[in-house]
Amino acid sequence: MDPILLTGLLAVVAFAYALVGHGGASGYLALMALAGLSIAVMRPSALILNLFVSAIAFTQYARAGHFRWKTFWPFAVLSVPMAWVGARIVLDPVIYKGVLAFCLLFAVARLFGLFGQRSAAQRPVPFFAALGIGAVLGLLSGMIGIGGGILLSPILMLCHWADAKTTAATSALFIFVNSAAGIAGVFATGEVLPSEMLPWILAAGCGGLLGSWLGSNHLPELRLRQALGSVLLFASVKLMLP
Repeated sequence: MDPILLTGLLAVVAFAYALVGHGGASGYLALMALAGLSIAVMRPSALILNLFVSAIAFTQYARAGHFRWKTFWPFAVLSVPMAWVGARIVLDPVIYKGVLAFCLLFAVARLFGLFGQRSAAQRPVPFFAALGIGAVLGLLSGMIGIGGGILLSPILMLCHWADAKTTAATSALFIFVNSAAGIAGVFATGEVLPSEMLPWILAAGCGGLLGSWLGSNHLPELRLRQALGSVLLFASVKLMLP
């Protein structure tokens, strides 16, 4: 894949994911896989981009008044150390691609709105259930190189623990803290960043800023998210093929 095209697509991914409060790691990983990059480059690169975009998204959603600390912290308290542990686990490439493909399918479902956007009567978050869910998502996010928000947000909405906007704000901060822990872990395994990292950060940052501003204050661009979902679906199928 042409480097300029890849950089532009990373900006599009960041824009579309930030609309719903996500950092975009699953999308970055899909593009990097299609570009033929190695796992040693993919994981740290996706986590770095995730860190920047999720910070931007969280700031926008929090400023708009959608963040609830009591919804966030039970999931995060164990997810952060488990993300660090997971990042130190280097998976076999075949297993890695299989788990990544599974996570991409979650991303596709979220982008196509299969988990719903309507408001519903909200229930309190069960503390011990949140601890367990956070621990599992943290471990998985560290191993794959994602922040875990793409997996947390469907759970929050399906269980009616948060509405769409609060889910976006919660997911954004969840992604940020797990990505930070994951970065600390992956560098301990000897994984490296590519020379293109700075242009990627700038492109993703611009896309994330615009996407999170639109998502937190205006209606999301449904067609763009559907188009991105189609790309991720293709990438997921490609990863599952031998």
